[in-house]
Amino acid sequence: MPEGDTVWLAAQRMHTALAGATLRRGELRVPQLAAVDLAGATVTEVVPRGKHMLIRLADGRTLRTHYRMDGSWHIYRPGTKWHGGPAFAVRAVLATQEWECVGYRLHDMALVATADEDQLVGHLGPDVLGPDWDLDEALRRLLSHPDEQIGVALLDQRNLAGIGNLYKVESLFLAGVHPWTRVADVPDLAGLVNRARTLMLANRHRPEQSTTGSTRRGEDHWVAGRKGRPCRRCGTRILLGDQGPDTQERVTWWCPNCQAPRSPIDPSARTGEHDHPPTLAGR
Repeated sequence: MPEGDTVWLAAQRMHTALAGATLRRGELRVPQLAAVDLAGATVTEVVPRGKHMLIRLADGRTLRTHYRMDGSWHIYRPGTKWHGGPAFAVRAVLATQEWECVGYRLHDMALVATADEDQLVGHLGPDVLGPDWDLDEALRRLLSHPDEQIGVALLDQRNLAGIGNLYKVESLFLAGVHPWTRVADVPDLAGLVNRARTLMLANRHRPEQSTTGSTRRGEDHWVAGRKGRPCRRCGTRILLGDQGPDTQERVTWWCPNCQAPRSPIDPSARTGEHDHPPTLAGR
């Protein structure tokens, strides 16, 4: 699933290509917007909001797109062959005289008055990479549900916007926090959130998402995608489990040694294949 830094980088590139230009082609290939033609509209700016991208037009409208699991925007020079997927996967084409921006497998596309953007993104918490970032507000929202599992709470965009599964599992590992720990039991919640934000800030200007300091394939993550492999710190086998109500965000990796639970964990939680129900650390 694309994370907030992926959307941030895409928005910067889209802004560079489109801002100030008039669209010679503006197709939205989804049923609810199929009759809309944006040709002739001028783009004023493209901005990210968590995992959402907002393309604002001079006529007072905003096009919102969301990547969900597999969406992407690709930018081409006119005449260049598009290669982001099959033609039937194209959901939007925004073209100027100099650039063609092609959206593949985009989800939750909507066109609203710019003044009404809050209808689409007003529920989001502070944006980890945005100008509205407010650590105290993010902590307040997280702590308003003290019994929530921290691995679930970090992905709830109503608490803070932008963190996805990768930065969830990597920041929890680096902070030594078990994914099923209650929010109220996280020893340094501010430190955990800041750690996730630091990782995202470090990666926002590049497509590679390294959390270890290395961008070499296979060396770029601590626990993500490493089920059954030895922990880079202690050598313990990395576990994989399901967590949360959303099947798109249920996969969680962690090291049972480096992230041993320090408080009671729900014994009914699905915490990894052949794993024993977690208890208090040291027992």
